[in-house]
Amino acid sequence: MQGGGGHGSLQPMDDDTSPLVSVESLDAWLGEPEPPIVVDLRWYLGRHGAGHRAYQEGHLPGAIFLDLDDDLADLQGYGAPGRHPLPTPAAFTMRMAEAGIGDGARVVGYDDVGGWVAARLWWMLDNLGFGRRGVAGEWVGVLNGGIAAWTASGRALESGEITLPPATGRLHLDDAWHRVIDRETLKSRLGTVTLLDARGAPRYRGEMEPVDPVAGHIPTALSAPIDGNLDPSGTLRSVDELRARYGELGIVEGAPGEVIVSCGSGTSAAHHSLAMRAAGLPDPILYVGSYSDWSRSGEPIATGPEPGAPPR
Repeated sequence: MQGGGGHGSLQPMDDDTSPLVSVESLDAWLGEPEPPIVVDLRWYLGRHGAGHRAYQEGHLPGAIFLDLDDDLADLQGYGAPGRHPLPTPAAFTMRMAEAGIGDGARVVGYDDVGGWVAARLWWMLDNLGFGRRGVAGEWVGVLNGGIAAWTASGRALESGEITLPPATGRLHLDDAWHRVIDRETLKSRLGTVTLLDARGAPRYRGEMEPVDPVAGHIPTALSAPIDGNLDPSGTLRSVDELRARYGELGIVEGAPGEVIVSCGSGTSAAHHSLAMRAAGLPDPILYVGSYSDWSRSGEPIATGPEPGAPPR
C-alpha cells in the first residue's frame, strides 16, 4: 500500500461527510491500485504490548499497527496532563509520516472495542486538518464494526507484520491542536457547558475506579457511556438513533452552548466526537486530560447518578 494515497470512486458509507466506512466499501477499496492505509489500533488497558501481539496473530489485509501509548500519546508528559496526553502536533506529524501516512492518503483505523481507540487516531488526524483541507482523495475514518464486522462477513485476516515506506517530508498537518480545553478553563465554565462523561456508568457513579485515584465524576458531567452509541452488533447506531440519543442529553443541532467530552484519559471521549460527526452534529470540545487529570489535581468530585452542582 502507498503512503501517498489516491482516491477511489466509492464513498465511505455512501456519504463523503461520514467518518465511517463499511466492510464492503473497505474491501472494494483494498482492490484498487492505490488502496487505503489500514491501521490496526487494538489496545488493552494495563496490558502493554497485547494489542500488538493480537495484530501479529491476525489483522486486516495489509494493515499496519499503531499503539495508543507509543504512537498516539506522549507519556513523557510534554503534552497536556492526564494518562494519555497528546504529543505535540510536530511530533505526531513526524510519527505518522514514519508510519507511511502522507498527504493525500486514505486512512482507515479499526479496533475490537466498538471504535473508541480507532476514534483517537481519526480525531487526531482530523483535528490537525487531515481530510478537511481539499487535498484530492485525502480521507480519514473508522471501520464501522471493526475487526469483528470484517470477520463476521467471512473475510479473511493476515498474520505477521506489515510496514510501509516512510512518507517523510510528505505529510503536512496544522501546528496546533484545535477545540481542546484544559482543566482550569473547564473548571471556570462548569455549569455553563454540557459536559459528557464517556466512561461506564459504575465508574461515573463512583462505585468502582480501576485506574484513577478517586472514584466519581467531574461535577455537572452527564453520564454518557460510549456503549450507547453502538447497536448490539458493535456498529455505530443510525443517524436518527444517534440524534435521538444526543437529544436526550440536551444536544441538538443549533442549540446554544458548547459541548465538552471527557472520559478517563481523553481517548474514549473521541468516540463521542466520531458519533456526533456521523450524526451531523457540531464537533464537541475535548478535555484531553479528562478524569485522570481532574482526579489527580485535588478538584471536587461528585458521586452517584446525578451530575452534581458546579464547584464554588
